[in-house]
Amino acid sequence: MQTQPRKSTNLSLDGALLSEAKSLKVNLSRAAEEGVRRAVAQVRAEHWRAENASALESSNRYVEDHGLPLERFRQF
Repeated sequence: MQTQPRKSTNLSLDGALLSEAKSLKVNLSRAAEEGVRRAVAQVRAEHWRAENASALESSNRYVEDHGLPLERFRQF
Protein backbone atom coordinates (compact mmCIF):
# COMPACT_ATOMS: atom_id res chain seq x y z
CA MET A 1 0.00 0.00 0.00
CA GLN A 2 1.40 3.35 -1.03
CA THR A 3 1.32 5.92 1.76
CA GLN A 4 -0.22 9.29 1.11
CA PRO A 5 1.19 12.56 2.43
CA ARG A 6 0.13 13.20 6.00
CA LYS A 7 -2.05 16.22 6.86
CA SER A 8 -2.29 17.99 10.17
CA THR A 9 -5.69 18.17 11.82
CA ASN A 10 -7.25 19.23 15.09
CA LEU A 11 -9.19 16.73 17.17
CA SER A 12 -11.17 17.05 20.37
CA LEU A 13 -10.65 14.05 22.65
CA ASP A 14 -11.82 13.01 26.10
CA GLY A 15 -9.32 14.58 28.52
CA ALA A 16 -8.88 11.52 30.72
CA LEU A 17 -8.37 9.28 27.70
CA LEU A 18 -5.83 11.70 26.25
CA SER A 19 -3.90 11.82 29.55
CA GLU A 20 -3.83 8.03 29.81
CA ALA A 21 -2.73 7.66 26.19
CA LYS A 22 0.10 10.13 26.72
CA SER A 23 1.21 8.41 29.92
CA LEU A 24 1.30 5.08 28.05
CA LYS A 25 3.22 6.74 25.18
CA VAL A 26 0.55 5.91 22.62
CA ASN A 27 1.29 7.46 19.24
CA LEU A 28 -1.88 9.57 18.98
CA SER A 29 -1.58 10.25 15.27
CA ARG A 30 -1.25 6.57 14.41
CA ALA A 31 -3.98 5.53 16.85
CA ALA A 32 -6.38 8.15 15.48
CA GLU A 33 -5.55 7.20 11.91
CA GLU A 34 -6.20 3.52 12.59
CA GLY A 35 -9.50 4.35 14.31
CA VAL A 36 -10.62 6.50 11.37
CA ARG A 37 -9.51 3.76 8.94
CA ARG A 38 -11.68 1.20 10.78
CA ALA A 39 -14.64 3.60 10.90
CA VAL A 40 -14.36 4.31 7.17
CA ALA A 41 -14.21 0.58 6.38
CA GLN A 42 -17.27 -0.08 8.54
CA VAL A 43 -19.33 2.68 6.92
CA ARG A 44 -18.25 1.59 3.43
CA ALA A 45 -19.34 -1.98 4.23
CA GLU A 46 -22.69 -0.72 5.53
CA HIS A 47 -23.19 1.32 2.35
CA TRP A 48 -22.28 -1.69 0.18
CA ARG A 49 -24.80 -3.87 2.04
CA ALA A 50 -27.51 -1.23 1.64
CA GLU A 51 -26.75 -0.72 -2.07
CA ASN A 52 -26.75 -4.47 -2.73
CA ALA A 53 -29.58 -5.51 -0.40
CA SER A 54 -32.03 -6.33 -3.19
CA ALA A 55 -29.49 -8.48 -5.07
CA LEU A 56 -28.58 -10.32 -1.87
CA GLU A 57 -32.27 -10.90 -1.09
CA SER A 58 -32.88 -12.19 -4.59
CA SER A 59 -29.93 -14.56 -4.41
CA ASN A 60 -30.95 -15.86 -0.99
CA ARG A 61 -34.54 -16.35 -2.18
CA TYR A 62 -33.29 -18.33 -5.21
CA VAL A 63 -31.20 -20.63 -2.98
CA GLU A 64 -34.15 -21.12 -0.61
CA ASP A 65 -36.44 -22.03 -3.52
CA HIS A 66 -34.03 -24.04 -5.68
CA GLY A 67 -31.02 -24.98 -3.53
CA LEU A 68 -27.42 -24.21 -4.41
CA PRO A 69 -26.85 -24.07 -8.17
CA LEU A 70 -23.91 -26.51 -8.21
CA GLU A 71 -24.88 -28.54 -5.17
CA ARG A 72 -24.69 -31.86 -7.01
CA PHE A 73 -20.93 -31.34 -7.50
CA ARG A 74 -20.19 -30.79 -3.78
CA GLN A 75 -17.88 -33.39 -2.29
CA PHE A 76 -18.59 -32.56 1.35
